[in-house]
Amino acid sequence: MPNDPQWGKKNNEGPPDLDEILRKLQQKIAGWLGFAPRTDAPRPPSGHRNAMMGGGIVLVGVVVIAIWLVSGFYIVDEGRRGVVLHLGKYRETTMPGLRWHIPYPIETADVVNISEVRTVEVGYRGNPRNKQPQEALMLTDDENIVDVQVAIQYTRSNPVDYLFNNKNPDDNVMQAAETAIREVVGKKSMDSVLNGQGRSEISVNVKKLMQEILDRYKSGIYVTAVALQGTAAPEQVQGAFEDVVRAGQDRERFKNEGQAYANDVVPRARGVAARLMEEANGYRASVVSTAQGDASRFRAILAEYEKAPQVTRERMYLEAMERVLSATSKVIVDQKGGQNLIYLPLDKLMQMASQPQSPVVTVEAPRPSVTPEATSTSALPDTSTIPSRRDALRSRDREAGR
Repeated sequence: MPNDPQWGKKNNEGPPDLDEILRKLQQKIAGWLGFAPRTDAPRPPSGHRNAMMGGGIVLVGVVVIAIWLVSGFYIVDEGRRGVVLHLGKYRETTMPGLRWHIPYPIETADVVNISEVRTVEVGYRGNPRNKQPQEALMLTDDENIVDVQVAIQYTRSNPVDYLFNNKNPDDNVMQAAETAIREVVGKKSMDSVLNGQGRSEISVNVKKLMQEILDRYKSGIYVTAVALQGTAAPEQVQGAFEDVVRAGQDRERFKNEGQAYANDVVPRARGVAARLMEEANGYRASVVSTAQGDASRFRAILAEYEKAPQVTRERMYLEAMERVLSATSKVIVDQKGGQNLIYLPLDKLMQMASQPQSPVVTVEAPRPSVTPEATSTSALPDTSTIPSRRDALRSRDREAGR
């Protein structure tokens, strides 16, 4: 019979009972909600069973809708930004914290890490020894080939541009870096690329040019650092270029040594010149002062000479003789008109005169009174009044023998 519950069942085969399925589902939902179902309750009639089936479907729909709404919650960590898309179109950017959007498929949220620093290598992979010749070999302005290896570090500055304008961000950064490096190196000579000062200038210029290229394409990428890992000549000519580099280093060393020597000699020469100038100025001042003093003294003497010419002339003569005789080792004996020869220890006087800084001894015999006729300009004594020199020597020897 069609209305027979056992119709179509043979040996427990056939479709399951729909009422039994709904009843088991209600029991499971009641268990989830904390209600214990009754297993010994009588089986409700078919009309009531249909009402219960409709209520179960509504309850299941409510649960599904609740789960769907809860799936719209998401968390944005610190240093990240959330980008919400409404039917695939950008709607807003969310800050760190617990956020909610209309669940999928109406809206989706992508979390972008803007604090992460990523690295792209140009000319090598992993180790600078693992070179990539197709990227590393570049032509300089003086038509030489150099091997350049660069490490690029970047962050995501604009999450929206980063998501919508980049298919492969690392490839974009690598292509921009290679373009910038080739342009900068192509304007430099090989010496400037190989030495330290030129390398630092290349890094600055490459970073600036890369950022201009990436901003032009609105990539949402910010270049934080450009580091030259190595600049060298190709391996085939490495030895020759190392000699060139060593020669350049020797040239710089010699220049520094010469500059150090100049820094040592020039100040001393300037000091000597300044000292000579001061000595010359002092000598000039001394000579001028001496000349002025001599002129003043001469004018004073002239005034006195005009008053008493004879006295002044005599005084000047005596002063001149005093200056001259005070610097000589001669022993002068004045014996004008004397009858006796005074014995003087000439050997002792000469020995004292030969010693350094020995005073000059000038012995003057007592001058007897002379008549005006005896005064003359001659300094020699009168031979008629002086006994013979031989007799004087004999008498002295006799006295010494006693």
